[in-house]
Amino acid sequence: MPILANNPNRKTWIPTPEKTDFPIHNIPFGVFLTRDDIITIGTRIGDTAIDLGAMHQLGYFDGIPLTDDIFLQDTLNDFISDGQKTWRLVRNRISEVFDIENETLKNNEDHKSIILFSLDEIEMQLPVQIGDYTDFYSSKEHATNVGTMFRDPENALMPNWLHIPVGYHGRSSTIIPSGIPVHRPMGQTFPKGSETPIFGPSKLIDFELEMAFITTDANKFGEPIPIEKAEEHIFGMVLFNDWSARDIQKWEYVPLGPFLAKSFASSISPWIVTLDALEPFRCKGPKQDPKPFPYLSLEGEHSFDIKLEVDIVTPEGVATTVSNSNFKYLYWSMAQQLAHHTVNGCIVNSGDMMGSGTISGPTPESYGSMLELAWQGTKPVTLNDGSERKFIQDNDTVVMRGFCDKNGQRLGFGEVSTKLLPVFEPKSIKNK
Repeated sequence: MPILANNPNRKTWIPTPEKTDFPIHNIPFGVFLTRDDIITIGTRIGDTAIDLGAMHQLGYFDGIPLTDDIFLQDTLNDFISDGQKTWRLVRNRISEVFDIENETLKNNEDHKSIILFSLDEIEMQLPVQIGDYTDFYSSKEHATNVGTMFRDPENALMPNWLHIPVGYHGRSSTIIPSGIPVHRPMGQTFPKGSETPIFGPSKLIDFELEMAFITTDANKFGEPIPIEKAEEHIFGMVLFNDWSARDIQKWEYVPLGPFLAKSFASSISPWIVTLDALEPFRCKGPKQDPKPFPYLSLEGEHSFDIKLEVDIVTPEGVATTVSNSNFKYLYWSMAQQLAHHTVNGCIVNSGDMMGSGTISGPTPESYGSMLELAWQGTKPVTLNDGSERKFIQDNDTVVMRGFCDKNGQRLGFGEVSTKLLPVFEPKSIKNK
């Protein structure tokens, strides 16, 4: 089925900023609370949010096999379960309705008043109910940097790293949308020079610049997903800040890997950009040596040229861009990650989320974490107000952005913005 929504010559009748992340060629999907306190599934063009539930009720999706309530839910899980054919039909129809040449909704003021919202009239929600979350470790540069810091620089990569997409099962209950603040976690650490562990606030809070993909119902129990079919089961992608407490992690991760150091919070951008929308920005990933096993081998372009930026914003509001990276640096592709995840028969469901792992590039300014940017605190990062950061401080805000830009065509993910608050303090309970 052709992806008509990707026509680069298509223009829209909705007023749209010139360099918006959300042109008519994007058509991402999200969930938002409207001005009438109604939760709906929607999309976005420019700075206008579009209520897909209202569009469906008013007949704009006639001819597409959709249940009456498919967009009247508080998550995208059921819509994602309908599969790639339905996603394409819906995106194509949206692009037709909002095409500058289509007068149907454009000249219907009553319908527009029900369907269209300005961004200040909505509140974005978590777009999917995340049943399971897996975090991969797929940046060769990041893995090499961490291995150099903590192990033998001559053998920075673990023996398995070049053979399998390494990952671990994370926790989905603390994945939150952009705008929700995070508290500095408490935990056990083993400070340098100490003879015993101590308990207290983490002192080394870090961001991890990642992206994550959302799956549909992909397989039956015991059924591997062939790598050539893997991308058919990927709905779309979000920006992903996988917060990390480095001092807690260092003490706890042997022998079973990250635990409390990672499960306290992970932040995502609220709009899911479909894999279909990203088609024009495909590219090849890094050369893989040694050649992967056949179940992981796939020819062609299976990465995406997505530019990534990270800002640290001080409590006073001074922003500094500290990282410029790119999704294409990842050694293991999403298709390889999903094929490996299911090669043992593991079930993947609608709304499951797979994190890429920290995305670092080949140069210091492209590193995707403060651990690398400040190199374990030995090279503090200077911000635009003259202050320095080795790690994230209380009341700092971390903002991540991602966008594609090729041959004059641009689309993006918006941002994921999260403020780090001090340690949570329960309110005292007073006797009545």
